[in-house]
Amino acid sequence: MRTMKAPITIHCRWIPSDAFWLYGVQGETPLDALTLKELLFAWHEPSFYGAFIDSLVLDDKEGVLLPAEEAGEFLVSPPWNGYVPLAWSDEAAPLLDAARDLAAALLAGEVVPDFAKWKAGSWGWKLKRPEEAEGGSESAAPLPFWDDWVQRVMEHLHPDKDIVRRGEERKHRSAASYRERTEDDHGDAEPSAESGLWTDEDDWLVAIGWTPDETPFRTALRLSEPDQGETWSLAVVLQDRSNPNRLAECGSSGEPSADCPPGWLPYATRIRQTMAKWFAVVPWLAGEETAGESSIRTEIDYDEAWDFLTDKSIKLAEFGQTVLLPAWWEQLRKTKPRLKAKVRQGFGSSGESLFGLGGIVQFDWRMAIGDAELEESDFRSIIQNNRQLVRIGGRWVLLDSEVLQQVQQWIKQVRKKKGLSFRDVLEMHLLGSRGENDEADADRDAGERDYTESLKVEVELNEHLRGFIRQLRRAQTVPMLQTPQGFHGSLRHYQVLGASWLLFLRRFGLGGCLADDMGLGKTIQWITYLLAIKEQEQAGAPSLLICPTSVLGNWQKELERFAPELKVKLHYGPARSKGDDFADSVDGFDLVLTSYALSHLDETELSRIRWTSICLDEAQNIKNAYTKQSTSIRKLEADHRIAMTGTPIENRLSELWSIFDFVNPGYLGNLRSFNERYASRIEKTQDKELIGQVHRLVQPFLLRRVKNDPAIELDLPEKLESKTFVSLTVEQATLYESVIADLFERLDRLPPMERRGLILASLTKLKQICDHPAIYAKEGAAAPDRSSRSQKLDRLLDMVGELREEGDRCLIFTQFVDMGKLLQRAVSKQLGEEVLFLHGGTPKAQRDRMIERFQDEGDCGVFLLSLKAGGIGLNLTAANHVFHFDRWWNPAVENQATDRAFRIGQTKRVQVHKFISLGTLEEKIDEMIERKTALSRQIIGGGEQWITEMSTDDLKELFALRRQWVEV
Repeated sequence: MRTMKAPITIHCRWIPSDAFWLYGVQGETPLDALTLKELLFAWHEPSFYGAFIDSLVLDDKEGVLLPAEEAGEFLVSPPWNGYVPLAWSDEAAPLLDAARDLAAALLAGEVVPDFAKWKAGSWGWKLKRPEEAEGGSESAAPLPFWDDWVQRVMEHLHPDKDIVRRGEERKHRSAASYRERTEDDHGDAEPSAESGLWTDEDDWLVAIGWTPDETPFRTALRLSEPDQGETWSLAVVLQDRSNPNRLAECGSSGEPSADCPPGWLPYATRIRQTMAKWFAVVPWLAGEETAGESSIRTEIDYDEAWDFLTDKSIKLAEFGQTVLLPAWWEQLRKTKPRLKAKVRQGFGSSGESLFGLGGIVQFDWRMAIGDAELEESDFRSIIQNNRQLVRIGGRWVLLDSEVLQQVQQWIKQVRKKKGLSFRDVLEMHLLGSRGENDEADADRDAGERDYTESLKVEVELNEHLRGFIRQLRRAQTVPMLQTPQGFHGSLRHYQVLGASWLLFLRRFGLGGCLADDMGLGKTIQWITYLLAIKEQEQAGAPSLLICPTSVLGNWQKELERFAPELKVKLHYGPARSKGDDFADSVDGFDLVLTSYALSHLDETELSRIRWTSICLDEAQNIKNAYTKQSTSIRKLEADHRIAMTGTPIENRLSELWSIFDFVNPGYLGNLRSFNERYASRIEKTQDKELIGQVHRLVQPFLLRRVKNDPAIELDLPEKLESKTFVSLTVEQATLYESVIADLFERLDRLPPMERRGLILASLTKLKQICDHPAIYAKEGAAAPDRSSRSQKLDRLLDMVGELREEGDRCLIFTQFVDMGKLLQRAVSKQLGEEVLFLHGGTPKAQRDRMIERFQDEGDCGVFLLSLKAGGIGLNLTAANHVFHFDRWWNPAVENQATDRAFRIGQTKRVQVHKFISLGTLEEKIDEMIERKTALSRQIIGGGEQWITEMSTDDLKELFALRRQWVEV
C-alpha cells in the first residue's frame, strides 16, 4: 500500500442509470485509477477488493465506476483505507446522507412501486412516506439522480422483476379490456386507467402482490343455472380465504347478509370496491342505482349467460377477480364430443355381407358428450335452435357451432356412401376413434386420412361384428379344420391353427401374412391350406406360388412329400408356356410355381388368370414397393392373397406396408401417408404409442409364432450363439487404411447416387480385407498356402478341426464366392476330406445332390454356403454348428441362414459362431446391430442400419481402424 502524504478529496458524478464515477485529488494532483482502487476498495469484498471495479477516464481525469446497486452499502459501511485522511467534495457529500436515507428506507420496507407512475404508463419506485426527504437531509433538495438510483437498486434486489411484470401485464390487460368495452358499448369513448380498476394505492399494491391482502374473505360473483325456464341468476357472495367452501351471501348492492361472520364486517367497504371493478370490466353487470351506487343485476337471459360463461368470466379472472361458475361448466369445456356410429342390429349375421375390406357397414348415429348420449333427432334440434348450451334429460350439454357443422358433414358423407367400409370400421375399432376428416371412401386414390382433435368418431359394434373381430384379433378362436385326407404326414397343433387361420381369412375375403419364425413349418401350413381348398371348394383356377428361384426345387420336393395328389405346374425355364398358350398350359392344375424374376418378365401371362389364391414365399422380396417386380405382383388378381415370411421388417416400416398392400390392398393407406403418419416418426423417435397403433392395425392379419414360445411346444434343442473376435494382420491393416483414405478423399466431391455407390463398393472391399487379403487382391488358388495372412482363417481351421474330431458337423456361411472357394480348398487340405460348396452358380441338380449327401447320406461333415444362395429354403439339420465367417449388415438375414440347422428335425444343441475382426467396421456394425434391433422386434422382428445414408463424419467414425487391435 502506498503511503499518502496529504489529504485526499473524493469527487463524484452520476453516470445516468448505471453507476457513480469517483475520482480523487491529493492536493493539486489527481490520483491514478489504480491508486484510487487500492485506497477506496481495500476491504470491499463484493468487488473482490477492487478487482472487479472498472476504470473510466473523463475530462482527462482517471476515476473508477461504483455500480449503483453497490453504492448504498459502500457508503454506509465504508470499506476504504482508514489510515488515509479522506474528504468528500461539496457535490459528493450529500451522497453519504442519501445512502443512509436509502438504507433506512429499504430496511423499513418503505420503498414501494410507484402508483402514480404506473397510472401514467411507466414503472418506478418511491418512498412510501412522501413527507420524508429523498436523497438528502430534510432541508436539502432531492438529489437529481435519486429516482434513477432507487430504480437501479430495486431492480438489483428484484432481478426476476416479477412485481414489474405482474404490474405491467395487469395494466396492459386493463387497457385492452377498456378498449374493447368502450368500442363495443360506448362508441368512440377513450379508455383510461384513471377510470380505475384500482381506486387507491393500497388497493393496487395488493392487486400486484406487493403487499398481502389481509381481508379475511374474497368478494366473488356467482352465476347459477336456472331451475327451470331460461333465466340465470347472478349474486354477490363472500368466500372465506381459509375455507373456500364457506360462503356468505350479500345483497345486490353489496351489503352483507345476517349470516356474515362478525369478524368480516370491518372489511365491508372492500365489497363495493370490488363491485366497482366488475362494472368497469363488464358494464352490463350493473343494475339499478341506489344512493348513487350501482347494484348487481340478479337475473340475466341465455345470451348474456353464454357471454358471461365463455368471455366475461375469463376477463374478470384475468384481473384477479373471483368468479364462481356452475360446477359442471369446467368439465363440459374439457369434454370432447364423440360421434358414435352404432352398427345396426342383425347386420353381418350372415358373414358374407362383410366380404372383403371394402364391404359396406350401416349405422345408426348418436352424439356422446361425457356420459350423456343424444339421439340423432336431439342434435338436429340443437342445430335448428342454434343453441350451443342446452339441457337434455336434466344434463347440460355443450356443443359449439363448428362441432355441429362437423357432425352434419360427417353424417352426410357417410350416408352418401351408404355406410362405412369394413376397413374403416376395423381401423376405428382397433385404434379407438378417428377424426372427423378421415375419409371413409375405400376407393379414394390419394388414400390420405386427416385426423383432428375437434370431433372423435367411435364405432359401436353389434354382437356379430364383435365376435368376428374378436376372432380376427385372437387366432386361437377361429374354427379349427380337420387335417385334409390328402395330407401325408402329421401336423403340430400350432400348424393346424395356422392353416385354419388362413382359411378363416379366405372365407371373408381378407388377406393374411404368415410370419412364423424360420423352421416352424410355414410351407406345410400353406400346403394344408391348399389341400383344404381342393377338398372343400370347386376352384375354377389354380393357386399361384411365387418364390425365390433357389427354393423352387425345395417346394417341389415338399409338395411331393406332403401332398402328392396336388397337381403342380412349374412355370420356369426357357420352355415355359408364353402368350395365349399360358392359360391352357395351367388348366386343370391345382398350383402353379414360379419365381420372383418371372413375375415381372411374364406379367402379361400371369395377369390373364384370376387365381384362386396367390402366395408369396419369402415375401420380403417385395419389400421395395417401387420395383417393377413388386408393382407387377400387386397387379395380379386373386380371390385370396397370402404372404409368408419370417422377416416382414428387415430394415424399415415401409417394407411392412409393401407386404400388407399386397395381402390387403389399401388397408394401410398409400405409402406416402403411411410414412408421414407412422414410419418416419417411429424411426426417428421410437414413439411407443405410434408403434402400438401399427401393431394393433397389422395384428389381425399377421400370425407370428417364435421357436422359444412355450405355447407351441416345439421341444427344440437350445441354440447357443457366441462371437469370435480376431485381430487384423499388419498386411490387412495397411490395405484397410488405404481403402479408407481413398474413400474419404473422393466422397464429398460426388453427387448422392455416386456417393452411395462408392460407399457400397468400399464396404465390400473392407469386408474382403477383413476376411483375407488374397480375396481383395484377387490372387486366386495359391492363397491358402499362406493362411497366416488371416487370423479368421487360422481360427476357423482350428475350430473346424476340433469339432470334426468330436464327430460334429457344420455349416459355414460367407457372402463372397471367392472366399468360399478359398475356404473350400483350405478346409479340405486341413481335414483331408471333401468339403461341399453351394453358391449362386451351382446348377439345380448339383445343388439338390449336395443337400441330399449332407443331410441324408452323411458322408460330408463340412458344408460351405454362400449367404444368399444357401440362406433360405434349405433344411440342413444334420449340422449342429453354424459359422458366419463374415458378417451381414442385416441380422435377420444371418438368422435365416442359422435356421437352416436350427429348425424342426434338429436333435442336437446348435452352436452359432460369428466371426468379427477387432477394431474394424465389423466390430462397430456388430455393436450397431445390437443397439438397433428394437424397432423390428416391437412390430415384427428384425432390423438394419442404412450405412449409405450416414453423414461423412459418422462414416469416418464407423470406418476408422482402431490400430490397437492390429496384429504385430
